[in-house]
Amino acid sequence: MINKLKQKVLLSEAISKTEALQLVEADLNALCEVANEIRKKFCGDEFEICTIINAKSGRCSENCKFCAQSAHYEVDVEKYPLMDSDQILAVAKHDDNAGVQRFSPVTSGRRLTKSELESLCESMKSIRENTNLKICASCGLLDSDDLKKMKEAGLSRYHNNLESSENFFKTVCSTHSTKDKIKTIEAAKKQGLEVCSGGIMGLGESWEDRIDMAFMIRDLGAISIPVNMLSPIVGTPYEDNKILDIDEMRRICAIYRFINPKAFIRLAGGRGLLQDKGRSCLQSGANALISGDMLTTTGITIERDLQMIKELGYHISK
Repeated sequence: MINKLKQKVLLSEAISKTEALQLVEADLNALCEVANEIRKKFCGDEFEICTIINAKSGRCSENCKFCAQSAHYEVDVEKYPLMDSDQILAVAKHDDNAGVQRFSPVTSGRRLTKSELESLCESMKSIRENTNLKICASCGLLDSDDLKKMKEAGLSRYHNNLESSENFFKTVCSTHSTKDKIKTIEAAKKQGLEVCSGGIMGLGESWEDRIDMAFMIRDLGAISIPVNMLSPIVGTPYEDNKILDIDEMRRICAIYRFINPKAFIRLAGGRGLLQDKGRSCLQSGANALISGDMLTTTGITIERDLQMIKELGYHISK
């Protein structure tokens, strides 16, 4: 069955949801080996490494149950307004010199205010003029005019995670919807921006939810798919959720590769909880990662990640 679906994918034929669900019970090692073959066929050994900066932290109006920055929960997290251009540029320069390709300011809150948008656009212009970095951003539910301004300032890719299937996300957050997210993603595409969209595994979702999200992402045309693993935060409703293990994350990456053969499947938040820091996932279909610290949790150093990427035979193209 794995080889049958492999041949279908290699011929650029899309697999169905029913076929994807069959992969949940497939032999894990065989599945991951084939996912890696599919990755090599469509992506070669090209690898993307990016970093993020928590450019505005805490006091978020949204009630996403996984998030330490939500004002709805009592969590000991640093809170500060939008960083100025000099602060953001200093981090961007460091990461550029360290060998990173892409850099993304991330801001808490439903969306940026007009003054925040103007300030962040100035930061992007400064990054564009002073580094070799490609600029991404994750700033909530922006509209087409906002995204047009960001693109003019240097933005090349906009990030907005679906987080889970539309059906399951209703249990995760009630202050905005999957449709709100899709509206923003479509606005980014309208402006000619690349799209980065993925989700968080371990919220309590089913395999069907994971696979439904993978198909939604495919249909939206996302070029980059972050695969986050929940890091349960004390004070949030998901503080007692079980941490996923390496084998489950390997299977997720592999199945996502079958569904999205040409995308950068990106290991993201929670990777540091894995004993091998994601190495086996990068041999199971994944071919990108977020390095350095995450938003409110400690990550893995750029130097350590670059060494792992090199050892696995990938190459990073600027």
